[in-house]
Amino acid sequence: MDLKMKPVLELQAGLWSGKTTSRELTEQALARIKDPDGEGSRAFLAVHEESALVAADASDRLRAQGVVPSPLAGLPVSLKDLFDEQGQQTLAGSKSLEGSAPATKDSIVTARLRAAGAVLVGRTNLTEFAYSGLGLNGHYDTPRNPWDRETGRIPGGSSSGAGVSVADGMCAVAIGTDTGGSVRIPSALNGVTGFKTSTGRIPLDGVYPLSSTLDSVGPLAPTVTCCIVTDAILDDRAPIVPRALPIENLRFGIPQNYVLNDLDHHVASTFEGTLEALSRAGATITEVNSSMYEEIPAAMPNGGILGAEAFAHHRPRMDEFKDSYDPRVWIRIRRGENLSAADLIDCHRIRADIQARAADMAMPFDALLMPTCATVAPAIGPLDADEDAYGAANILMLRNTTVGNFLDTCAMSIPCHPPGTGPVGLMVMTANGHDEWLARIGLSIERALQRG
Repeated sequence: MDLKMKPVLELQAGLWSGKTTSRELTEQALARIKDPDGEGSRAFLAVHEESALVAADASDRLRAQGVVPSPLAGLPVSLKDLFDEQGQQTLAGSKSLEGSAPATKDSIVTARLRAAGAVLVGRTNLTEFAYSGLGLNGHYDTPRNPWDRETGRIPGGSSSGAGVSVADGMCAVAIGTDTGGSVRIPSALNGVTGFKTSTGRIPLDGVYPLSSTLDSVGPLAPTVTCCIVTDAILDDRAPIVPRALPIENLRFGIPQNYVLNDLDHHVASTFEGTLEALSRAGATITEVNSSMYEEIPAAMPNGGILGAEAFAHHRPRMDEFKDSYDPRVWIRIRRGENLSAADLIDCHRIRADIQARAADMAMPFDALLMPTCATVAPAIGPLDADEDAYGAANILMLRNTTVGNFLDTCAMSIPCHPPGTGPVGLMVMTANGHDEWLARIGLSIERALQRG
């Protein structure tokens, strides 16, 4: 049974029926990671071959005795290199932490995955300190997007290795973080599903921080159902898949300001076709004025809340270890130094005002829909060679997803592109705390798009 892009529940059915074993699935994942013609050496910063095989064998023995803790039991799972694992270094994609001591205990997320029986195959690459939406890493190289390896396109960031590890069949599910789009962007660009959970819903204990106000945890996986069961495990709930909501009862608002600017042709036409498919399925599609979104960039001077909190965390060490930072990341973090305490208070006040007006605009709708990213994945080479091109691409790549973080919503990115074309994500956004409602909507949209 091939692991690559197979839904979690289908893999579980294969385990129960005897068509495969955890050992076989884990060996598949490890073989793809080690394949010299693949992306494993760039997608992973650490591979847990020995412990993963031990865990897989233990899972098979437990299953033989009827002990299956969760739908992730026996399945290979990757962890972004921000989550502490006992005995492993947490490098956060940076050379500056190579001298740090190994973690003395698991993060809560790691511990919950282990308790669920997941087989942790390794730690995935990311933009250094999770501070970019492109996925480039100057220290450990950048994994190539599986869609167009010949061109060498970006994987999306910051959870770059996470997105590639799922799309390339190096795991069944990946765990990432999302502060400005870092689960949704790599999901959209790699053709997988990503779930940005409500901030504070999944514990951040033992997760290397970027912004304490904005950081969230979420899964990247082949389907909405895969994300739902994984999210339940991360949230310490029973992994029960809810019923999809009737698509004909759903009302979707389509923001017209800001998020539809500067779309490339493929994204624009794919998004239009997606809305037409949802309308044919019976959903109500309504264009809405979202002019308050246009105020978001001005509300984030010098990185805004994220910039200030990132600088506060790095300030004690960033000058001493400057030569070990990626210069692009170091400069972005340093901008937070220019934000005064009064400026930060203004950021919070203005954010609250925009949030209130945006919530009023969204009130009549079950969810808001927009493209996850404005463009398909661009080539790595030109962005690596030109700082201005890198900066412009980073701003555009993060633009739509950052709306969700700024407004403090939960959101999903669901693949919506025609087969064989460049991956495009549909972002589905609902109010903070409505994660389970979002999951039911996500199931409805996914099924409607599969029917066409």
